[in-house]
Amino acid sequence: MLKVDLHCHSNVSDGVLPPAEVAAHARRGGVDVWALTDHDEVGGTAAARAAAAEQGMRFVPGVEISITWGGETVHIVGLQIDENDQTLQQGLEATRSGRDARGKEIGAQLAKVGIPDAYEGALDYVDNPALMSRTHFARFLVDKGYCRDIPEVFKKYLSPGQPGYVEHRWATLAQAVGWIRGAGGVAVIAHPGRYKFTPMQQGVLFDEFKQLGGTAIEVVTGSHTPDQYPEYAKLANAYGFLASRGTDFHAPGEARVDFALLPPLPSSVTPVWHDWF
Repeated sequence: MLKVDLHCHSNVSDGVLPPAEVAAHARRGGVDVWALTDHDEVGGTAAARAAAAEQGMRFVPGVEISITWGGETVHIVGLQIDENDQTLQQGLEATRSGRDARGKEIGAQLAKVGIPDAYEGALDYVDNPALMSRTHFARFLVDKGYCRDIPEVFKKYLSPGQPGYVEHRWATLAQAVGWIRGAGGVAVIAHPGRYKFTPMQQGVLFDEFKQLGGTAIEVVTGSHTPDQYPEYAKLANAYGFLASRGTDFHAPGEARVDFALLPPLPSSVTPVWHDWF
């Protein structure tokens, strides 16, 4: 059975390792088929493709697009995309714009609760200045001793209702799915169990996604708990979605489950890659 990982990040977005090092880490974890899905950015794709070939892995070009839906940020993964598609690239560039302004506002909000120079501190963790994210602030706050780990930072400072949270208007669901499909790709809802939607709201999201041409949802992901795997396998079948799998890897030691330990998809679902190879 192929070991497939279709969701992870490099330092081209908010990961820590360059694409080639992520590829090597994935291969050490037994991965046979690998996708790099950086946030709103395909700049690491060429390096990732070359590294995957060097490591003996099949490569799937991907991206993770940030959208706003139902008042919350939702992530849509695109797989098997043409990363050179101009409409996709223009959409991603538009989505990236505004991150720096949001970062400065996060820094200002954190200063009000006694955490000075957070924006400047977070910049030290950013490899791509166009892609400053909350994760960069989280790493700064952990390293400076304000919190024990990244989940605590998000809980105390960077989630809705907390002092360092600044809302950002991303792309729409229709735009993201349209860009992905226009680039020849397959659209996947990333880690659906992570969003704070009611069952009814989640059903509306799934229905709209399917009507727009969305293909799959992530079932087994490092952002889900093990008890959510069968739950989302059942929902995938109920809505007629294919199922995807990926660690959502960002850095060694940060992920709930690393490449070597993520379990396979349940046998009850059809993998999104079922007809790719």
